[in-house]
Amino acid sequence: MKKQTKAIRIQTPKSGNREHSVPLYLTSSFAFESAEQGKALFDETEDGNIYSRFSNPNVTEFVDKVCMLENAEDGIATGTGMAAVFASMAALLKSGDHIVACRALFGSAHQIITQILSKWGITHTYVDATATEAEWEEAIKANPATGTATADRPAAKMVYLETPSNPGLELVDLAMLARLKEKYGFILNVDNCFATPLLQTPIDLGADLSVHSATKFMDGQGRVLGGIVVGSKELIQPIRFFARHTGPSLSPFNAWVLSKSLETLDLRMERHCRNALALAEALDAHPDVAVVKYPFLPSHPQYELAKQQMSAGGAIVTIELEGGFDRVKSFFDSLEIATLSSNLGDSRTIVTNPNTTTHAKLKPEEKAALGITPGLIRISVGLEAIEDLIADFTQALEKSADVVAADVVKENVT
Repeated sequence: MKKQTKAIRIQTPKSGNREHSVPLYLTSSFAFESAEQGKALFDETEDGNIYSRFSNPNVTEFVDKVCMLENAEDGIATGTGMAAVFASMAALLKSGDHIVACRALFGSAHQIITQILSKWGITHTYVDATATEAEWEEAIKANPATGTATADRPAAKMVYLETPSNPGLELVDLAMLARLKEKYGFILNVDNCFATPLLQTPIDLGADLSVHSATKFMDGQGRVLGGIVVGSKELIQPIRFFARHTGPSLSPFNAWVLSKSLETLDLRMERHCRNALALAEALDAHPDVAVVKYPFLPSHPQYELAKQQMSAGGAIVTIELEGGFDRVKSFFDSLEIATLSSNLGDSRTIVTNPNTTTHAKLKPEEKAALGITPGLIRISVGLEAIEDLIADFTQALEKSADVVAADVVKENVT
């Protein structure tokens, strides 16, 4: 069967009630048929549910579906996407380890690496997403001169990245990093949230782990929080141990919602991608838009790489408007359909200004390195009629241009 069919048909075995739709298992714990079974479950000689912090039928169903979509051996679900990101690092890194990360990261991932892991003696190096293979290798190997580890510069234990990145939509060549992984033996950890498993499967391209904020496209309607990390059994085992004892568990209700949502992920992503490309093309042709970035737009600097490792461009478009935050405010005030929110991956189109929201805590020099300017706008393109979206964005551009022009005239008069 194809993945689209499996995403619909994989489900928890029916109970004695013969239900067609999987029920909610809203229970904190599970009963043992005997003391012997309780012992067997705890010493792991028998598989089964013990406590919903460890496992739950709804959560297991969700994990099984994502593992199937990602071609992964095993996985663990968490209460949020950032819990999945943190668990994928904290469970596998220790004091003295070194992590190499793509510079273009979501703000909270950046804070984990620089503010939390650093307190544990885990060092880091940032590399531009567009760096060459030689530049990545220089950062990954311990000492550029000798290629061996030193006390103050240990060899990279993990390489962590987003592709496409948030919010700049930069891509990292996964096949290239897979070659370096074979040479240096690090863990390749990829945030695949923007692409989803339907547009890109990092594990097939050589990654060890694929991480998602299930809050985004996996849910797709802005309802619940969730996260998941999938990969090899060898790596998921310590992550599961970490999650079991630190408790970032996914609720059964959220898992039930997410599992049902995966049944329509293929249909939704098809519409998301079609709408996003059409909106990107329309904005690219508009004279008031300084910059448009979308992976499947030929003007994207990594367009060829996008076509190699993605089947479509995704739902995120970024644009830059001249006039800074004042122009952005006027543009947002003029929109009639799009929602102003810091979230993404919804059926409804959402816009945000990363400079003042998702990446507001970064230092000015960090923002500059990531291309996060006052006029940058991240658009999560929804499922509305594309004609309505293009019309809405066009009229907002025109109104905001008039407002900014009027302000300039007023300042000159004053």
